[in-house]
Order: sequence, then C-alpha cells, then structure tokens
Amino acid sequence: MLGNFSFGDYFKKEAIAFAWELLTSEQWFKLPKERLWVTIYETDDEAYDIWANDIGVPHERIIRIGDNKGSAYASDNFWQMGDTGPCGPCSEIFYDHGDHIWGGPPGSPEEDGDRYIEIWNIVFMQFNRQADGTMLPLPKPSVDTGMGLERISAVLQHVNSNYEIDLFHKLIQAVANVTGATDLDNKSLRVIADHIRSCAFLVADGVIPSNENRGYVLRRIIRRAVRHGNMLGAKEAFFYKLVAPLIDVMGAAGEELARQKTQVENVLKSEEEQFAKTLERGLALLDEELARLQGDTLDGETVFRLYDTFGFPADLTADVCRERNLKIDEAGFEKAMEQQRQRAREASGFGADYSNVIHIDAASAFKGYEQLDLAATVKALYVAGEAVDVIEAGQDAVVVLDETPFYGESGGQVGDTGILKGKNAEFTVQDTQKYGQAIGHIGKLVTGQLRIGDRLEAEVDAVRRARIRLNHSATHLLHAALRQVLGDHVAQKGSLVNDKYLRFDFSHFEAMKPHEIRQVEDIVNAQVRRNLPVETEVMELEAAKSKGAMALFGEKYDQQVRVLTMGDFSVELCGGTHAARTGDIGLFRIQAESGTAAGVRRIEAVTGKVLWRRSMHKPVN
Repeated sequence: MLGNFSFGDYFKKEAIAFAWELLTSEQWFKLPKERLWVTIYETDDEAYDIWANDIGVPHERIIRIGDNKGSAYASDNFWQMGDTGPCGPCSEIFYDHGDHIWGGPPGSPEEDGDRYIEIWNIVFMQFNRQADGTMLPLPKPSVDTGMGLERISAVLQHVNSNYEIDLFHKLIQAVANVTGATDLDNKSLRVIADHIRSCAFLVADGVIPSNENRGYVLRRIIRRAVRHGNMLGAKEAFFYKLVAPLIDVMGAAGEELARQKTQVENVLKSEEEQFAKTLERGLALLDEELARLQGDTLDGETVFRLYDTFGFPADLTADVCRERNLKIDEAGFEKAMEQQRQRAREASGFGADYSNVIHIDAASAFKGYEQLDLAATVKALYVAGEAVDVIEAGQDAVVVLDETPFYGESGGQVGDTGILKGKNAEFTVQDTQKYGQAIGHIGKLVTGQLRIGDRLEAEVDAVRRARIRLNHSATHLLHAALRQVLGDHVAQKGSLVNDKYLRFDFSHFEAMKPHEIRQVEDIVNAQVRRNLPVETEVMELEAAKSKGAMALFGEKYDQQVRVLTMGDFSVELCGGTHAARTGDIGLFRIQAESGTAAGVRRIEAVTGKVLWRRSMHKPVN
C-alpha cells in the first residue's frame, strides 16, 4: 500500500489536487482523465464541488455513496476506526479498464465486476464521533491517502489483473518451476506467489511462526501456501525455494531480504516440513468428514478437532469448504475453543489467585529500586478476595500499602517475600502481586491484629532479592548474546526470573546446536568479566527506541519508560530490579535448551552462588 498522512497541514482541496496531479499530469502517471471516476460520501458537498468545479470531473462521473451498510455513517465512503473517535468522509478514485471487461461503475448493480477498479482512497478525518453518535469537528482536520501498488502497476502496464504485472508474472513462473505445475492460469500459483512475498518479508522483519500475534498470522499464511503447493502436486518442500526468485524480482527493495536470505529460507523450510507431516492426514480426515456431511455447513467441533489435533487453522478448513461451496460453523468452533481455554485455566491453577477477584482503586508507590525497607501505611486489607477493615492472627490476607519496597510480580520477575512489622503485629509476605496500580502483599498474619491505617515497617528478604536481581540481569545478557549467535530474529517470548534460576523463551526455528549453546555461554561470561555498569534511566518511549532499546511487539508501554543499559552490550526496556554491575553475576551456565512450541525455544540457566553450589553438589539455601 502506498500513501501518506497530513495532520492539520492541508485538507480536501489540496489532497484532491495532489491525487489528480500524480495520476494525470504529463510528468507523472499520465492516466487518461476520461477513464477516471470518483466517489464521495453522499452529503459531502464540499468534496463534490472540488471535484466538479476545481478539478473539472464531469458530474456523471462523480458518484455519491450513502449509508449502504445498514446504519448511519456505515458506508463505503465513510471511514471510522470504531464506534467512537476520529472519522470522516472518503473520496475514492476508480479506473475504467474499458467496455471489453464486464462490470459497472461503483454504486451500480454490476459494481463487483472487474471493469472499474479502485486505485486511490482519500480519507478526510474531519470529526470526532462521541459515544452518543454526535459528530464534533476536529480542531485540525487530517488526511490519510492510500493507493494500491499492484493496482496502479496493472493500470500503468496495461493489464487487467494484478497477477499479470511484471512482479507477479515472474513469481508465478518461479512457483510453476519449483512445483512442476504446467497450467500457468492455475489459481494456486497466484496464491503461492502472493504469500511468498508476505512470508519472506515477515521473517526478515524478525517474525517467527508461532501460535500468537504476528507469528500466528505468519504460520497461517505459510500453511495456506503449502496446501496450495500440495494441490499443485508438489512432492517435497518447495516454498523456501521461492526466496531467491523473490529477491531477484524485488531488486533494490529486497536488499534486507537478500542479506537474510539463508535465515528466511531456513525458517520457511522448517515450518513447511513440520506442517507437511500432518497435512496429508488432516486433509484425508477432512475429506472423510465432508463425504459424510449432511447439509452445507461443517460443524464447529470437527473444525476445532482439525485445529487442535493437526494444527489446521480454521480459515484453512474454511478454504477447503469454500472450494466445495460449503461453510464452516464459526460460532461452534469459537465455542469449542473457549471450552478448551477454560479447561486450560482450570488445569493451571496453583493455589489462590486473587487477581481476578480483587479490584483496588488505590495506588501504591514502589520504592524498591532505592531501598529494601521503609515505613508505610496500610491502605486496604483483603481476605478471600473481600475487602475487610481488620485481620486477626492466623488469617491469610492481602495487604495494600501506600508505598512499598516489595516488587510486585511482572515482566517475568517473581514477587518479593519478606515481613511487615507493626507495633503489635507481624505479617509474613509470601508473594507480592500487582492489582492495577496497587501492590498487594500476599501472606499470613502471624501475630497480633492489623487494621487499615496502621503504620508498618516493610522489610524485603534482601538475600532473595539479590539473587533475583542477578538472574534478571543475566537474562538481558543472554538475550543480547542469543541475537549475536543466532540472528536478529531472536525475540523474547517469555521469561521467569526467581532466586534459584532463570528461564528465557525466545523465537527461533530450530534446536540450538551444542556449539551455539557454548558460544552463548562464553559471550555472557565475557560480559560478566568485563564488569559493565548496569544503569537505568527513565525517558520518553520514542527517545528510548532512538537509543536502540528493544521493545517487545504486542506489549503496551507507558509514555515514560525505564531503560536498562549494560555498558555497550545491551539496551532494553525493563521495569525490573537489577545488579549494579555485570560482574556481580559471577558466573553464568546454561542448564537446558528445549522447545516449548513450534518456533519457540527455552533456555534454563543459573548464576553465581547457585551455580557454585550445584557444581559442588551442595543444597541451595
């Protein structure tokens, strides 16, 4: 997609003129003006006047499109990001390929034909829609324009289909070569040619096939391409062989892809080979189910079983069904998925979980970066998820303070333990969790009585915290070392940092080789010996990114973020607690490397005193 934004600099008159100039002027695309049609939102008289009077488009080629999707402002020519927020009318530009192709102009009964093709959309962000439907004018109206690269290429190359442009023509021939297909009009060739572009660039951008976020999208696209290769008769892995032809086609735009060619090929090949093992059996099972099907809809339980047992995404099953004029029961599939999620939640319960039942409006100030003990005031008390005013000796409870040195579990780092001491009370903190902006101290009142408003001395277990800090700092060194050894595609997928060991999950397409594990260990220990300073700094998110700090895709960050820097070796966003210098870690050793899911590996490691005691076969206290 090609396009640009303007936030308050110019609006309808300029945006329309810019679009028309690019499309029709002699020095740019030189499209014949008589072939261009435009649409506007039904009541946007301002845009109509600009097209008709300033640009000179004949009235019969300016089409008003009203609310054609069932409700107010639900229109092909009205853009909105949701039920509330910025929105406004659109103006689309269509190209008429000629009367030798079936189809009618937009808004006509034949609009779904291929004669009139939209090549440009100009969104006029003009209003701020309120919850009650009121449209308030934006103080600075804005513009968002978009033009389809393949569509304009088809127009400029005088072909009627995106798949006939030079880029696709060469890729389709490459797909035919690697699959052995001879019919160049086969739809599957087009699907694969389209998918190799998105898949290759996603991998080059650091995405690895997985079951979440971008990784899941990538996995679904790869599997769809593999299935179409199967339909073409491909007998072995073929998809990865299209990376080289794609690089040739992309030219200068594919320089980064060329640099990572081997990595991209390895990821695609690994995913294809893994899926190929189940594709044949899964398709056979689906064929059996469809042969017995009564009616035109495949039940959701079967769609779920294909997904759960064979890794078939629901949309892949839907593709097969659609080719046979059948549908899938999407609601039934979602119901089965939710039942599985519920079973997983029930199976993963370890003790009391108050996070879903305690809702605290108060906020706790975390002071644990600077100190491990302080005086604080009790702001709230909870027993079995219910707010109370007082707790007695022997009761399990959650205590919320106005400020605390206790770290609440987050970012993979476990919560602190320790003691809360009052004049006549002692509360043992067994865990610390976050509840919104509040920090809850989970444990048992050993002696005395505790009331809201009481003053307490909060003391963190300093020895345990010190071990946690060393392990947390080691995960940052490990992350940077993995990226050095395995490649920039490595990204954190999860972590656990406690006082005994560290666990780090990361994206990678295959098991690490023994020499790679040793190399990572050597790099981390080299940074430990350098005794680098570990420094933290709070700054704006964009400033942190400019500094090179790695942020996790899909994570939500505040505008102000905490940046952790380890000398010249590692820069990451992190809110956890850390060593003062890397030398404090002492020693680092990888204990295990394993897979947790396709495309996700896990490393377990130990540091410092724990490593020394294990090597000496002594118990860890």
